[in-house]
Amino acid sequence: MSKALTAPEGVTWKSRWTFILAATGSAVGLGNIWKFPYITGEYGGGAFVLTYLACILMIGIPVMIAEVMIGRAGRSNPADAMSRLAKESKRSSYWGLVGVAGVLSGLMIMMFYSVVAGWALDYVAQSASGAYSDLDAEQIESNFGQLLASNGQQLLWHSVFCLLTASVVAAGVTKGIGKAVDILMPMLFVCLLLLVGYSAINGDFAAGLHFMFDTDFSRLNGEAILVAMGHAFFTLSLGMGAIMAYGAYFPGHSSIGKTVLTIAALDTVIALLAGMAMFPLVFANDLVPGQGPGLMFVTLPIAFSNMSGGLFFGTLFFTLVSIAALSSSISLIEPGVAWLERHGFNRPLATFGLAGTAWLGGIASIHYEAVFNALDYLTANVMLPLGGLLIAIFVGWQMPAPRVLDETGIVSSRVFSAWRFLLRYIAPLGIIAVFLHSLGLLTW
Repeated sequence: MSKALTAPEGVTWKSRWTFILAATGSAVGLGNIWKFPYITGEYGGGAFVLTYLACILMIGIPVMIAEVMIGRAGRSNPADAMSRLAKESKRSSYWGLVGVAGVLSGLMIMMFYSVVAGWALDYVAQSASGAYSDLDAEQIESNFGQLLASNGQQLLWHSVFCLLTASVVAAGVTKGIGKAVDILMPMLFVCLLLLVGYSAINGDFAAGLHFMFDTDFSRLNGEAILVAMGHAFFTLSLGMGAIMAYGAYFPGHSSIGKTVLTIAALDTVIALLAGMAMFPLVFANDLVPGQGPGLMFVTLPIAFSNMSGGLFFGTLFFTLVSIAALSSSISLIEPGVAWLERHGFNRPLATFGLAGTAWLGGIASIHYEAVFNALDYLTANVMLPLGGLLIAIFVGWQMPAPRVLDETGIVSSRVFSAWRFLLRYIAPLGIIAVFLHSLGLLTW
């Protein structure tokens, strides 16, 4: 058995399913609600889904298993876990910087992510109060523009979201994060299923399904494959230390491989259900499925305003978006909190210190669009892919194979060999391709 079976301060998730819900919550964020369904329809429907699933299997899952394994083997925050395993493997202590970069990535993402999550909270209030129910399409679009132009309104909801996130994390791993995901994730599933049912009754369900699932291989070009690879990597929250931090609390007897497969499956199902909830409403109202925030904050409010029960289900939808955002945000600052705890800070002080730092960064993102865009670009296009690449190289090439085999618990030698091959060769090449493509250095 592994030499390191005790989690930090003896803390572990109360069950394997709590870890699954926590990791799924980390993976399911704002991008799942609008981006995956949209790119699925744009790049060939069923053909894209098949390509995406192949990328999940060949890139996402191998790297995620490696991240969870580092966390469980090191039984510490990402920086200290990487340092400990590097020392154990007789490698350079500089590998610990990969964990440090992950901690910083999560904090930087939180600085702009909380602003967008604040928009969702604002729309929960708007939907519940019927603020956009009597507006026409042009007024609804203007309404979103007014929110973006109001620094005070954005600051209010950004602050509320940061406080919610900090309150959950400060309560601890089991009483805070564990309890929160045990409540939030079932709520998310229930909200999604209710919205899919509403969409099936009130929307053009056939058109929505055709948009997402018609298999058109003619649209599956090189660009689509790179997009599928990129989304497969980023949707699982890889490269930023969150999964590694959660892995530190992973029960020592549980199977990492089976658990990661479950997380990847849940993440994909939620993304597909989100599309089935949204696009039938969009097509029923003769609207164009817009990309990005426009789909959530302009197109869907127009649809909800034209349908019976739209205010209730609009409130439900934006509550769903807020839950997804919160389940992700708690994983963005947990790696940093765990690192500060390890170095002498108590959890509440560490949590509110980091949340306060993210809050200040959010203020800068609200006032200066260049800050928002820079944080988004730097984390998504540089820090996360480099982090994932280095994790794959460390586990695949730097750690001794027997130690890796022991910690992953993969019984079949063939399965272990296949996973290690993917981690050592396929995943790094895929990540490098996505990295170069995101920087505009690779086109296909």
